[in-house]
Amino acid sequence: MRRAFAVVLAAVVAAAVFAGLVHGVLVAAHASEPAASTVYGLTARRLWATATALMALVGVAIGGLALTRPLSRFGFASGRQAAILALVVGLIAAASGGLNVAVATGGPGTGNGVVGGAAAFVLGLIGMAIGGLALARSGRTALEPGE
Repeated sequence: MRRAFAVVLAAVVAAAVFAGLVHGVLVAAHASEPAASTVYGLTARRLWATATALMALVGVAIGGLALTRPLSRFGFASGRQAAILALVVGLIAAASGGLNVAVATGGPGTGNGVVGGAAAFVLGLIGMAIGGLALARSGRTALEPGE
């Protein structure tokens, strides 16, 4: 019972921190004010932001798996390759999400995908951090030349 409560509490805290970081990115980009008239439906920029956020989420998942278990059963020869992939995917997602927020002309509800872009930026940075941690943990198993 205590473990389940701790997991639920950790998930709520993580969601709150994520929402706060996304809001912080929107405030820093001066795109936190909602639109005067809301655009409904899928626009090209919303699609771009959503695809980028999903790519960032995949980077976080790959980095998390590389950090916790060997990935040979997922087609990676080593956890090092998966960690590098998480770093690269996180970098691409953070850059694309940041670019989406930078070119947006309005805030949430304008159809520019600023919320998705900010989420992709934050998730991309998280994916890069987890991938870097997994890469540092992978270490070298072979001896260096001269040792």
